[in-house]
Amino acid sequence: MITVDALNMDSKQLNRKIKELVSQGQKEINIINVLGQRFIGNGIQDNSLKITIHGVAGNDLGMFMEGVSIELFGNAQDGVGNTLNGGTISVHGNAGDVVGYAARGGKIFIEKNVGYRVGIHMKEFENNVPVIVVGGSAGSFLGEYMAGGILVILNINSPKIMKADAIGTGMHGGKIYIRGDVDINNIGKEVVILDIDDNDYKILKNILKEFGNKFNFNAVELLKDKFIKLKAISHRPYGNLYAY
Repeated sequence: MITVDALNMDSKQLNRKIKELVSQGQKEINIINVLGQRFIGNGIQDNSLKITIHGVAGNDLGMFMEGVSIELFGNAQDGVGNTLNGGTISVHGNAGDVVGYAARGGKIFIEKNVGYRVGIHMKEFENNVPVIVVGGSAGSFLGEYMAGGILVILNINSPKIMKADAIGTGMHGGKIYIRGDVDINNIGKEVVILDIDDNDYKILKNILKEFGNKFNFNAVELLKDKFIKLKAISHRPYGNLYAY
């Protein structure tokens, strides 16, 4: 492992250094004193690379990334995993808005809370099914225009009824799993609320096992509580608006 001190680096300098180390064949990079630098890990494709970050990561952590494992000990600003193609991003803290925007592969694990529009435009690409798991709560417009993938909200240490508005607005694919419940008036008209079935239980068990391993607790125990599933009523919710 090699350690990079980001204290006196701006975003361009830090990312230039990271890509220089990757080009040299470095497979484990530890970055300390991160203070809002943006675009860390962006566009890197390497299935054997691990980047560990200490501090507060700026916008678009891991954007366009594929294969890399990023672990952040601290909070992240907006756009974690923006258009993520593959790999894993784990945040030991909170994250801002639009986590997983247009993600089409990979996994994003947020230990605590997230902001608005998480999972917006998330989609499945060929055999890639993106996964986002949030340990805490999420803001409004969760899963907006979601076209594929799996989004899980665990609501740990939060009210069992989500207060977020406009959940699943424009959703036309994928699944949202929520521990607890939602007010039916807070979901988009394109979404239906269902109880989880045996197949959903298996999906959640595997996902929660991995999530728990990241943050050192038995998340599978949460399956003893009530979970609901939100899915789209139609794959073409606005079909009647098209001219042809």
